[in-house]
Amino acid sequence: MHEDQRSLGRSEAVLLVRGLFPSVAESEVTAVESAGTVNYLYRVGTRCAAKFPMQGGDAGEARAVLLAEHAAMREFAAVSTVPSPLPVAIGEPGGEYPLPWSVQTWIEGEIATPASAASSASFALDLAALIASLRQADTKGRSFSGEGRGGELVAHDGWISQCLQQSEGLLPVDRLRRAWASLRSLPRHGDDVMSHKDLIPGNVILRSGRLAGVLDTGGFGPADPALDLVAAWHMLDFSQRDTLRTNLALGDLEWRRGAAWAYEQAIGLVWYYADSNPTMSALGRSTLDRLLTDPILGL
Repeated sequence: MHEDQRSLGRSEAVLLVRGLFPSVAESEVTAVESAGTVNYLYRVGTRCAAKFPMQGGDAGEARAVLLAEHAAMREFAAVSTVPSPLPVAIGEPGGEYPLPWSVQTWIEGEIATPASAASSASFALDLAALIASLRQADTKGRSFSGEGRGGELVAHDGWISQCLQQSEGLLPVDRLRRAWASLRSLPRHGDDVMSHKDLIPGNVILRSGRLAGVLDTGGFGPADPALDLVAAWHMLDFSQRDTLRTNLALGDLEWRRGAAWAYEQAIGLVWYYADSNPTMSALGRSTLDRLLTDPILGL
């Protein structure tokens, strides 16, 4: 998926896991099919998962990232309305794999898709309760780090321009260009709140159509209050987007900024993962279609 992606086969993953946990049998280390774009994922027994970064060169920097992620995971779990992974250990580099890696608890359930609970009012209310709880968490004086999504929309103009150029022949580029022009300058009001920062279907666990868990919580931190609203267009139809919005008592400006962040995330998925990760590419298409056909947004 990435030009600088490191390879990791199951046999090497088994050696690394058993080096950390000698009592684990080889048969208990199983590759997990995932649309993830950051880590290779292996299940370890029934209670844990091992995550091996796909990219990175400096082991010291990678370790610092993992330690920060583990701290964020604990902080997220303390305020989440549903279970989320907790850190277990950091594994050492070994063999031909040069980076430290992470072990965390396993959350049982079904990975969401853009459509799997789109029409469920219960799921929309579950999402609203989660987002509300995260927003109420103490930022402890922290503010947005300046990296990734969650600061100023206009900071992403260059990326959007690149994505639109790469999307010629794949998407309705002229219409999408006009849509970004109407979204990019929406003003920001309100202080940063605590945010998951990546509420996409692949990070959401369902059981019986209800929200049962949240994954990839290592980025939990302060950001634009509208950022976690991306979940509305990633996973809900129009009616249930209204359920989520009403339950969170959101005004028009904040709602539209949520749409802008969903656009910013989705626009890069279609072309970047067109061949290497069809699931992520399809998510981008689904989200953009919801944005462009949303009668409230009028894009």
